[in-house]
Amino acid sequence: MIKFLDLQQINLSHQAEIEERLLKTFRSGWYLLGNEVKTFEENLAKYTGATHAIGVANGLDALRLILRGYLELGMMQKGDEIIVPANTYIASILAISDNGLVPVLVEPSIDHYNIDIDRIEEKITSKTKGILIVHLYGRVVFSEKLKEIAERHHLKIIEDNAQAIGAKWNNIRTGNLGDAAGFSFYPGKNLGALGDAGGITTNDELLAKTIRALANYGSNQKYVNIYQGLNSRLDEIQAAVLDVKLKYIDADNDRRKEIAARYIAEIRNPDIVLPENPSDTAEHVWHIFIIRTENREKLQNYLTENEVQTLIHYPIPPHKQEAYKEWKHLSLPITEMIHNEVLSLPISSVMSEGEVSSVILLINNYNS
Repeated sequence: MIKFLDLQQINLSHQAEIEERLLKTFRSGWYLLGNEVKTFEENLAKYTGATHAIGVANGLDALRLILRGYLELGMMQKGDEIIVPANTYIASILAISDNGLVPVLVEPSIDHYNIDIDRIEEKITSKTKGILIVHLYGRVVFSEKLKEIAERHHLKIIEDNAQAIGAKWNNIRTGNLGDAAGFSFYPGKNLGALGDAGGITTNDELLAKTIRALANYGSNQKYVNIYQGLNSRLDEIQAAVLDVKLKYIDADNDRRKEIAARYIAEIRNPDIVLPENPSDTAEHVWHIFIIRTENREKLQNYLTENEVQTLIHYPIPPHKQEAYKEWKHLSLPITEMIHNEVLSLPISSVMSEGEVSSVILLINNYNS
């Protein structure tokens, strides 16, 4: 079986270094808010180019805390609107609504599956306070036009960078493109922990200070609570693992790019829509390699029968979920087509050339 993602092999490739750091952490007797978290935060900030990095419990909390920070600082208030892509993973939207803010869904581009920047301005109202961009599947979504729209309307740009760590736009890394960025280090991400973990980057010192307090029970000083905060802290063990793996993220992403380049160059089947080749300006780090086909179930069954594991990212769009049943009337045809047709092929830093060749051959021989 060609696994969709072989997490065991990915982590075994760093086994010696991880074991050394974990043993050091174990022997230290300090398991929260210690040197491992501090070191990882410093290295993450340095890597992205941002001034501040804060470790948190998971990617959803990262986005929740950014928005909560703006609320506490008076830059947003409950009932304000945040623009967000309609086809994102639901966590991006949960972070907005959980803060009493209103998600405003914008259709994606059918070419690259990210938010269609040309559709954003028509959704802006007097209550719009931010644009939550999602670098979906690992492809950067950013442009001078987006910056100009945000500046003209005095909007915050928040990056959901759960899937695109290491990608660049005009040589600037994700995590340092907007006003703040949320990261997920879920085990299956390009930079994955051994459990749940997340992070935030920003150049805004006051926002960073506010988020640090919010993530620690609303406290900057033990037993002194400024805010009604959360318990959302990155632990020492996950920080140690992430700091080891951060050193290899560029090489791992380069391997993903090599596999994606082969898929795009060598898959030849009229029933398959391949992803757009990324530009030199907006990079793709291929967290997920998406293809589209009208008969997805048949193709997925065919690949499963031939020992290739695939996944669907994502089978149900947010506006069709019961959690947001008030949106079921919305007409979002591009989003719905994407969710009905996408299939994710295996891609990872540990895939062999033989495995890549097998996937390509199977798809080229597929007859819908």
